[in-house]
Amino acid sequence: MFASISQFKFLKPLKNFSLRNVMIFLAILGPGIITANVDNDAGGITTYSLAAANYGYSILWMMIPTTIALVVVQEMCARMGAVTGKGLSDLIRESFGVKVTFYVMIALLLTNMANSISEFAGIAASLEIFGISKYISVPTCAILVWLLIVKGSYKVVEKVFLVACLVYIAYPIAAFMAGPDWSIVMKATVTPTFKTDSAYLMTLIGIVGTTIAPWMQFYQQAAVVEKGITAEQYNFSRIDVVFGCIMAIAVAFFMMVACAATINLHGLKIETAADAALALKPLVGQHASALFAFGLFNASLFAACILPLSTAYYICEGMGWESGVNKDFEQAPQFFWLFTIIIAISAGLILLPNAPLMTIMFISQVVNGAVLPFVLMFMITLINDKNLMGSYVNGPVFNIIAWLTVVIMIVLTIIMTVDIAFPGLIKRVMAF
Repeated sequence: MFASISQFKFLKPLKNFSLRNVMIFLAILGPGIITANVDNDAGGITTYSLAAANYGYSILWMMIPTTIALVVVQEMCARMGAVTGKGLSDLIRESFGVKVTFYVMIALLLTNMANSISEFAGIAASLEIFGISKYISVPTCAILVWLLIVKGSYKVVEKVFLVACLVYIAYPIAAFMAGPDWSIVMKATVTPTFKTDSAYLMTLIGIVGTTIAPWMQFYQQAAVVEKGITAEQYNFSRIDVVFGCIMAIAVAFFMMVACAATINLHGLKIETAADAALALKPLVGQHASALFAFGLFNASLFAACILPLSTAYYICEGMGWESGVNKDFEQAPQFFWLFTIIIAISAGLILLPNAPLMTIMFISQVVNGAVLPFVLMFMITLINDKNLMGSYVNGPVFNIIAWLTVVIMIVLTIIMTVDIAFPGLIKRVMAF
């Protein structure tokens, strides 16, 4: 009557529970949890906060299909890394050529630069709530990030990142302090609501783009490769991926509930995640506001490490240069110089007066959503190549979900673009 554990491949290690299996899992733990959770960054928190502030509980339904898509996409990356021992950029270059890889790298570099800028914007905004000037917080954090990656080993860096993941508990606490009606929350979560205006469609694309950002696939696979995870250990890595994805979506869900139950309910308007933190203070109390702000700082600092790192990883892989945190400037000069330059530019721009930070943060997530289908098409092609993956190719269910994600994101992007170019046209077509 009930399904056995063996029917769920990612739970297979649990069937033969032993101290040895636990130790192997703890050794492999990291890439899945870190990659999924770091995407709850400044841009992500801003996108989730704005979505819930503008549309309330009615936007929560998006988290269920997004969870399924996130698990499938990240699992595919981890599987390719474990089976091939190569990063995604490496595989794209080998299968599609240097020319295609170069254009993909340029598009991702520009997208990730905007994302990296948003992280330092989040650092500045969150600490200003506690009275710390951005002229102190941004340079200090930039130096700390640089020292951690350049001077630390992969094991040290990963431990720091895993600790940072624990701080996301601030958002579930803030959500419960907001006192929502959980029956309404649950009903909204399982009841899809759809609108055809460009603002709503941009919000949907932003949610998917910030939850399944293109950089994640490159970092996840690179991290699996650098950690030395093999096909034999992959079942343990799969649990890491699934757990990390569910944890990340749960954090985003509670973040949105906190904003919907307070900011949307009182009809307030916000422009940034920092505004959301400040808005919670008179509505829920100082502690909830401080928790939200501290969560924003942690997420921003966390992502300020990962985003420049992921960019350096995939560009060096794509160009065939040496890369890896365990190397040094002499062994991998392009890798560490790229990392350094991205941090310097991102932090430097935040210190400029009148920088359009909110626009950068939100639009970067929408661009993520628009670029995602093209990255997924490369991934689906690669993971279904039997010469490359052998018996580890995708099954029909994963292929269906992956292709549906591609098609839906392309359709949403086209509808949004048409509605922006020809306001009201989509509504007239739907009415007809």
